[in-house]
Amino acid sequence: MSKRNYITALFAVISSAVILLSFSACSSNNKTAEYTDGTYTGRSSDFEEDESGNGAGYGEVTITVKDNKITECTFRMYELDGTLKDENYGADLSRENRLKAQKAVQSADKYSSAIIGKSSADEVDVISGATISCNEFKEAVNDALKKAEKS
Repeated sequence: MSKRNYITALFAVISSAVILLSFSACSSNNKTAEYTDGTYTGRSSDFEEDESGNGAGYGEVTITVKDNKITECTFRMYELDGTLKDENYGADLSRENRLKAQKAVQSADKYSSAIIGKSSADEVDVISGATISCNEFKEAVNDALKKAEKS
């Protein structure tokens, strides 16, 4: 084996070892949190609005945790003044924006259902067209789970 081939092979082996060690170091830091069974409420921060002026408000969840899994969840979205976003949300908007507003409201039940049996908000996928709602949902769930963490 030539000196150049030897150095290339040695570099490949060392690089592979470094990559494997970095993956194992990352996975050892990804411990799942331990939660105390119970019911917890969480809230997202206030969202002012997107670039089109839509979506201002915040989200609140109430979750029930059992054996480190979420067994029940309700998610509600509110306007900044505390008004619940419901079937009337967006009624005064253009047709297109009203449909977007109602899609966001309808996503609340879907997000609530999607997290059942899971232990992290990161396990819930975004519903197309309801990204603001998803962000509020995940932030509120994370707030509630933080309260549920065992010391």
